[in-house]
Amino acid sequence: MLGRTGPFSGRCRFELQQSRHSFSSPPLPRLRLHYPAGSESRKYRTGQEVEPMSLAHVNRILKANEYSHTLPRGPASHGVLGFHSNMLPSNHPSEDRRSSATCLPGRGGVLFGVFDGHAGTACAHAISQRLFYYIAVATLPLKTLAELERAVEEERAVQPLLEWHKHPQDHNCPDGGAISFQSLRNYWQERLAGEEEEEEEEEEGCRVTSALVNAFRHLDYDLSVEAQVHLSMSSPRRVSLPGEALSLSSPLRVALSGSTACIAHVSKGVLHVANLGDSRAVLGVREPNGSWSAVSLTNDHNAQNPDELQRILGEHPPSERKTVVRHDRLLGLLLPFRAFGDVRFKWSAEMLSRIYETRQDVLSAVGEVFRTQPPHYLTPPYLSAQPEVTLHRITPADKFLVLATDGLWELMHRQTVVQLVGEQLTGLQQQRPIMPGVGMTLGSLQHLLLERKGRVLSVLEDQNSATHLLRHALGDDGYGAVAPNHLAKMLSLPTELARRYRDDITVTVIHLNEPDL
Repeated sequence: MLGRTGPFSGRCRFELQQSRHSFSSPPLPRLRLHYPAGSESRKYRTGQEVEPMSLAHVNRILKANEYSHTLPRGPASHGVLGFHSNMLPSNHPSEDRRSSATCLPGRGGVLFGVFDGHAGTACAHAISQRLFYYIAVATLPLKTLAELERAVEEERAVQPLLEWHKHPQDHNCPDGGAISFQSLRNYWQERLAGEEEEEEEEEEGCRVTSALVNAFRHLDYDLSVEAQVHLSMSSPRRVSLPGEALSLSSPLRVALSGSTACIAHVSKGVLHVANLGDSRAVLGVREPNGSWSAVSLTNDHNAQNPDELQRILGEHPPSERKTVVRHDRLLGLLLPFRAFGDVRFKWSAEMLSRIYETRQDVLSAVGEVFRTQPPHYLTPPYLSAQPEVTLHRITPADKFLVLATDGLWELMHRQTVVQLVGEQLTGLQQQRPIMPGVGMTLGSLQHLLLERKGRVLSVLEDQNSATHLLRHALGDDGYGAVAPNHLAKMLSLPTELARRYRDDITVTVIHLNEPDL
């Protein structure tokens, strides 16, 4: 739909907390692995013995979803050299998604996104396929939209809006295309009907910021409308057709599940980051002395952010102050305070009652927790899909941007992330001499030498920055190097156990400016 996929090109590089986005209250804490010295294999509670994993097997798992793409030099790249991306599932199937694309007509730009789903994969899947189209429509000049509308009316070929950059195994939209296209067309028709004054001069940064906010909100609105239309066609207590409730693109299933989103839009050297939820964007900055600094471009939308907590409390009566947020969760159930979908926290109580009465099949498909209305549901909506947008003008010191779902940030501090990517880019591991300090023992010196050797091997092993980050996130030995045995153990955890140690992790590293390091 209005898009094309670019060719595959392949290479290049990136304290366990409580379980995120689960809907039970309170969650089980994540566990730490402890292995006795000399342990060669481990029996889990299932009784299954896990044999040691070879390095080749480790690399197959880590690199199964890695992808890299280099943009053509010149104005069309908008200051982006290319990107490296990877995904490592914990859930089966993974609830994370990623997207990257180039906007073709109009003012152009490059888009990147990571999406962290909850209560199933349906919403994250839909958002990863549809949001960039909404952003393209929101940023296009009205003249271009008018030409697009005429082409559709006359049933002529339509110019693609996006060129996708996808890993061959990334999910494509299996169905539901007609519904999503009609909703997108309604969006550009609304712009054509109501925004004639927009063609007057407007500051570019403000224009893109407004477009991103409008695209997020309009897509979330369309997800809600599509689900309501689907619901209105349901007869009370009707029996669903085989497989209907399980369809990934079922509008009700999409709207009942949810997803956070963190989007980067780069156009002519200006970076906008639009964030909804608790994924993060961190900028890697090369300081004049050669060191690396991590600059956060997003805020988490959860109870750990005092401003966000005050926002959500201020939107509801004082009488609900003790019930709106309980156990650091929205209505005691949901961790992020902003997300796509999750109409269970947005619709009226009457509308939700219709679902409970007519579509138990869909409710059971997305999880047992959806079978009853949230407690203390008095003044909806409780959840917002309005993103927080940050504008940053790229400087020569800004070398890369890391977008990642919360699975990475639960395991690594932002400074560690930037340091790993920066050092891989500059090859500092091979150049930095080791200077023994006062009182350093031979044992300490040997440990430093082994640490440096491990880092060099890691850099040589991973040409992809995102894979490099995954390797360190799961295999960190506590001293900045990778412990191969620990990494192998983490990757060999059975599916039912892995979720207790880590979340799905999705990382995209966007390389900026000229490669003059």
